[in-house]
Amino acid sequence: MTKENTLLSHLQTQGVSRRSFLKYCAVTASMLGLVPQEAKLLAHTLAVLPKPTVIWLSFQECTGCTESLTRSYDNSIENLILNYISLDYHHTLQVASGFAAEHARIQAMANASGQYVVMVDGSIPLLNGGAVSTIAGQSNLQMLRETVADAALVIAVGTCASFGGLPMADPNPTQAVSVQELMARGEIATKPIINISGCPPVPEVITGVVAYYLSYLEVPALDDYGRPQIFYGKTVHNCCSRLGHYEAGEFAQSFDDEGARNGHCLYLLGCKGPTTFNACTTVKWNGQTSYPMHSGHGCLGCAEPNFWDNGSFYSVLNSAPASGDGSTCTVPVIPTLP
Repeated sequence: MTKENTLLSHLQTQGVSRRSFLKYCAVTASMLGLVPQEAKLLAHTLAVLPKPTVIWLSFQECTGCTESLTRSYDNSIENLILNYISLDYHHTLQVASGFAAEHARIQAMANASGQYVVMVDGSIPLLNGGAVSTIAGQSNLQMLRETVADAALVIAVGTCASFGGLPMADPNPTQAVSVQELMARGEIATKPIINISGCPPVPEVITGVVAYYLSYLEVPALDDYGRPQIFYGKTVHNCCSRLGHYEAGEFAQSFDDEGARNGHCLYLLGCKGPTTFNACTTVKWNGQTSYPMHSGHGCLGCAEPNFWDNGSFYSVLNSAPASGDGSTCTVPVIPTLP
C-alpha cells in the first residue's frame, strides 16, 4: 500500500488538514470514553487505512433501501462514496453493465481479499436451487456465497435481507430466506454481520453504521436480532411524541377525528410502536423532519421479523404496552465523518 492510497492522504487531497483529522479522531475517542493513548491508536489506525472496498448486492427487493440510502442527510451517500469508501459494485448506482459490471465485482474481491465489506439488500430465494432469481447467469445464492467468502464484514440492509421481509411472507412462494439464516445453515461463510432492518431503514442509520465501522474498525454492540443497539435500543412507542397522550389515556378513535387532529395516541388504530425497535422517532426522516406517528399514521412495525405476517397493520395489539421507561430519548450519537 502506498502513501497515496491511505485514507488520510486521500482526505488531504480533498482539503482536510491533518489537524482537522486529528481533532475528529479526538472527538470520536472522547465519545467512546477512550484514554489518550487509545485515542492516538485510533488516529494512527484510521490514518493508514486504505479506502475500504464495498460491494453491494441486490436480490429479492424493491430498490427501496437504495432509494433510502440516497436520501441521507448526515454522512451523505455522496460523501461516503466519493471520499471514504470505494463502492465498486452496485446494480443501481454503477455505470458499468453486463460483463464489465461482473468483472468489477470479481476484480474488487481479488484486490481487497479479506478486507472488503459486503452490503446486501433483498432476501435470497432457494426455490429450484435459487433459479427463480439470477444475475449474470448466477443464482442469488451462488453470487452471495462467492462474494461473502473472502469478506471482512457483511451488512444486511433492510428487513428483507435481515429477516426475509415481504418475499418470505406467507406462503413464501420463492422459499426466501435472510442472509443471517443462510449463515446459520452453513450455506454461506460465517462472517461478522450487522442487520439494519426497516422497510426501508432510516437512511442515516445505514450511513451511520458504515461511518461507525470506518471510525472504529469493529462491529457496534448488537441486540438479539443482530441490529446496532445505538439505533434499535428503544421502542418507537417509548420515544414517540404521542407517548404523553397514551399515558393520559387519550386515544384517537379514527384517523380523522378530533383526537387524531390533536395528536392523541394511535394505539387503538393499530400502531405497532410498542413492539417495534427502531430510530424513526429519534433520528426521524427527511433530515429529521418527521416520522409516521408525527405525520398522523401508526407504526407498521417494519423493523421487526415477520412484520408482514403479524396481523393487519390496523389491528390493535393483543396486549397493552407499558408506559415509557422514563429514560431520555435523544438522537443517537454517531461519528460524523470529517
